[in-house]
Amino acid sequence: MNSLCRMLNSTVGKKFLMAVSGAGLFLFATGHMIGNLQLFLGPEALNRYAHFLQSLGELLWVIRLGLLGLIGLHIGSALSLTLENKAARPVDYSHGQTPFAASLASRTMLGGGVVVALFVVYHLLHFTVRVETVNGTEILFRQLQTPEGHPDVFAMVVAGFQVWYVSLFYVVAVGCLCLHLSHGASAMFQSLGLRSHAWWPVIHKGAMIWSAVLFLGYAAVPGSVLLGYGRGYLESVQQGQTAATAVMTQEAH
Repeated sequence: MNSLCRMLNSTVGKKFLMAVSGAGLFLFATGHMIGNLQLFLGPEALNRYAHFLQSLGELLWVIRLGLLGLIGLHIGSALSLTLENKAARPVDYSHGQTPFAASLASRTMLGGGVVVALFVVYHLLHFTVRVETVNGTEILFRQLQTPEGHPDVFAMVVAGFQVWYVSLFYVVAVGCLCLHLSHGASAMFQSLGLRSHAWWPVIHKGAMIWSAVLFLGYAAVPGSVLLGYGRGYLESVQQGQTAATAVMTQEAH
């Protein structure tokens, strides 16, 4: 056990933990994008998918906590390695100049990761916990329900992304995430000792292409909502709520 702890606390061990946690988060980002794109299949499809996830019950919370654990492990390993690198090279030999060999993605790994982490917290408060004070609208997300009494996720997504600054924050965070992945996905193979000179160009280009696909897939959701997609559905849901409230008020008198 002590040998394992020493190994994980070493530079190689921290790189291994960061690579493994990053791989898990990369897979989640891909799966989450595929789930999000069901928005374009219509309200029934997206709400059915959301209800399936909710029906997992306690298992869903295990998955959520596992993801938060991966995020914490990834950030912790990255911060520790960054501090080690700075301690090992305290003098800025480049005299403040950015090395040309370093890509934009590699130079913004830490800052972009912080932006993504902050967005994850906001995203959870917005759509999962449904804290009304963060959605930027006067719509109560908890009252948006399907005729079956399940949360109307389609209506929530449309209502949430109709707020331009929420959509902007989402796109910026997704941009940081995909820029992060474009470098991190290829670096993961190197950290795991799987780098091959023959396959490296393919791995590097593949990581960049898939990161671009992820960005387009994620950005398509707020972009389409801002252009008016789903607006009619949301209005019909709100009108139905207004009519139901009026009936209840009339019956109370």
